[in-house]
Formats: sequence, C-alpha cells, structure tokens
Amino acid sequence: MSSMDAVVKVFCVHTEPNFSLPWQRKRQYSTSSSGFIIEGRRVLTNAHSVEHHTQVKLKKRGSDTKYLATVLAIGTECDIALLTVSDDEFWEGVSPIEFGELPVLQDAVSVVGYPIGGDTISVTSGVVSRIEILSYTHGSTELLGLQIDAAINSGNSGGPAFSDKDQCVGIAFQSLKHGDAENIGYVIPTPVILHFMQDYEENGNYTGFPVLSVACQNMENPDLRMSMGMGLEQKGVLIRRIEPTAPESHFLEPYDVILSFDGVNIANDGTVPFRDGERIGFNYLVSKKYTGDKALVKVLRNSKTLEFNIKLATYTRLIPAHVKGKPPSYYIVAGFVFSAVSFPYLCSEYDKYYDAPVKLLYMHLHGVAQSIDEEVVVLSQVLVADVNIGYEQIVNSQVHAFNGKPVKNLKELAYMVEKCDEEFLKFHLEYEQIVVLQTKKAKAATPDILATHCIPSAMSDDLQA
Repeated sequence: MSSMDAVVKVFCVHTEPNFSLPWQRKRQYSTSSSGFIIEGRRVLTNAHSVEHHTQVKLKKRGSDTKYLATVLAIGTECDIALLTVSDDEFWEGVSPIEFGELPVLQDAVSVVGYPIGGDTISVTSGVVSRIEILSYTHGSTELLGLQIDAAINSGNSGGPAFSDKDQCVGIAFQSLKHGDAENIGYVIPTPVILHFMQDYEENGNYTGFPVLSVACQNMENPDLRMSMGMGLEQKGVLIRRIEPTAPESHFLEPYDVILSFDGVNIANDGTVPFRDGERIGFNYLVSKKYTGDKALVKVLRNSKTLEFNIKLATYTRLIPAHVKGKPPSYYIVAGFVFSAVSFPYLCSEYDKYYDAPVKLLYMHLHGVAQSIDEEVVVLSQVLVADVNIGYEQIVNSQVHAFNGKPVKNLKELAYMVEKCDEEFLKFHLEYEQIVVLQTKKAKAATPDILATHCIPSAMSDDLQA
C-alpha cells in the first residue's frame, strides 16, 4: 500500500515547565508516536505528541534517517499538530495521503502507526462503532469523534485511520482504559482535521474552535416547558448561565430558551439532526464555525421569539485547561511565591488533580471569569527565611486582596507590591486569613532569598513586560 509509506514515526524531546518551581523546567524526556504526510509538504500528528517540544524528528518507513522537523501549528483543543521538514530528501518517493468523507457505522477502518511492542509499522483493524461528540482529554473540550474497536496503543497517537478505500478518515488520538471496556479507541474525524487545516491556512496560525459560552439545561419535562411559555410545537434548551466575557452576554439572558442555531431546530434533549436516523448534540453545529464567524440564534424570552446574530469566540476559562506552551507566571517577594492557577498547575501540585482544595476544584469546573484577564492567584509556597517566620505552612492559598484592593490577576498583584510605599504589605487570603510584612524589610530580604534558591528573577518574563 503506497499510503502506508506516508506514515512516519515521530520522535520528540520534551522539556515541560515546572509549575511547582516555575523559574525552572523539568528534566527533558523523549517519546515516540506516529504521523502522516499530507499535501503541501506537511505532516499531521497529535498535539500531545509534540507538546513542550525542544526537538522533533521524523523517520519514514524503511528509512534509517531521522529528519529534523519544524512545528508549524498546535491545535490544543482538537489535539492536532502540523509539522514540516526543510530537507528535500524527506519528501522524495512519497505520495501524500488523501482525506475521505466521514464514515458511517460499521464501516471498516485500519489504524496504522508505530505503537509500543516493536519498531516497525503496525496495522490494526476494526469498524466504526459510534459517532458522537466526544471529550478530548488533551484539550479538555468536546468535539466530533469516532469510536472504533481497533486497538489504539501508546505510540499509535497521530497515526492515520484508513477506510477500505485507502483514504484517511481520521487521526488516532486516545483510547478508553477501563476494567469493563475492551478495544475502545477514538479517532479525530476528517471534519475536525479539515477545520484545523483551514483555520491555519486562512489565519497563518491556529485560532481555535469557537463555542457558545452558555450552560444549558434540557427541557424534557413538560411542566418546565409550560412555565417558560413554550408552545406545544416548540422545542429547545434552557440557558442557565452565560459567561460574562463572551459576546453572547450582550444578547442572551439566563432563562432564555434556545430554539434554533443557524436555522437548525434544537430538540428538548439538546440534539439536532445529524444524518439519516442519527442525532447529535447541538454543540456540533457551533464547532463547525470558525472564530469570528456569526451565527443566527433564535430564543424564546417571556413568550416572545427573538433572533440575534452573534459573533462567536473561543472560551475564556477562569482556570485555564492548558497553557499552550507558555512558561508559568510567578512573582516572589520576601520568599512568598505567588502563582496563577491553571489545570497543569493543579496536576503538578497534587498526585491527582482532584486532591486539590475543594475551592480550587470548584473554580476549575464551575468558575466564571468576569473579565478576559482575570486569574486565580495563589500563594503557592513560602521559601523559608527569617523575614517570613510564622508563615511557613501556607500552601496554595488564594489571594483575594492586597492592602485592601482586590487582586484581579498576578501581573496586577506584582505591580501593586512593587509600587507599594505603605508601611506594611498586607495580603488577604482565603478564609479571612491575612499575611502582613514590613514593606522595606520584605523587599530588602528578597534578593538574598532569590540567591539562596538560585532563582534568576523575582518575577517571570511576562510580568516584566
């Protein structure tokens, strides 16, 4: 099969940020995964395969040469990365893989890649067993996905899934590891791949998948529908909450009923027609749009039907699900290390992220940002010194205010502390706890504490800008 010659092995050296010690990085490590050549001298693989990369190399089937690759774009939400190789020799004798249409249930698929258990190319076969909106683990988002019963193991990530027509119908990216489940693998389908590609080609970079930033409730209960003034023929979903930072907040209101999206009626269970005999969550319609596109949203408000043309944008989380390759931010004064909380930060601080304090977990799952630059700032640890005696046990405590002024983000906190000319530095933490230091003594002690712990700067580069 000529298409198998276009499947490559991806070698990546990763150097992850150290969120617990944000002024340094972790020890580098190496991984291998799969990818495949497409038109335009480009290669597709998974985003998690090249996350925090310092070097990426590709090796073709039957070759003994590894070629240095350049990462062009990383789509964290959709778990897709786009690579290229400058060496002309790499592209010789290889035909790019063509994309096929979205398969139907029971269509045969073959997953090709370089999984663990050997060095040569591997092929596993199965059928499409489910097509629905899936949770993308790496991106912490929900997009269209294929479930197949072909084995997808570590190293298969980024490899193509072929139809019986020798066309690529998706990218292998994750599997279900559960005691009651066997041979459940997941594939990123061609509509998501082509969305990523078109986004990159039109914008020169990846801008993301837009969302309708509302929390909805199904309206299958007839009393609920009656209380909202819905007619017998009307169907839809109830808006429970709207993100204040989203464009929708200027149009929609809590307890509006969304009747349709871009002319497609929404059922009481939140689904829309998909294909013959199939239905899918209406978020699928939103994910087909591009950032900045407009959508016609019809709602029922106080028994009146209203239509709004809404510009779609990406989701702003209070606690980000990923940092997209950026180093973590930090600020240090008198041995107090302040950090901005993200999901990777929680994973770094705790063996299991759900072992984090309940307040932080709640903000991660349900927190709402009131502005696009709002962050959850914590006093992550105290580097013990004479100046901070008595505060050594404080760990990951949220900072609410400084000298009586609310703290919106880490950069604002750093600015207020650096410019403070009051006698005391007063940090108001969660549970009404307060931390007080003499301003002159605290600032004078900071350089020695930094030198003791070999910390190059009191704040991260992004805070100095």
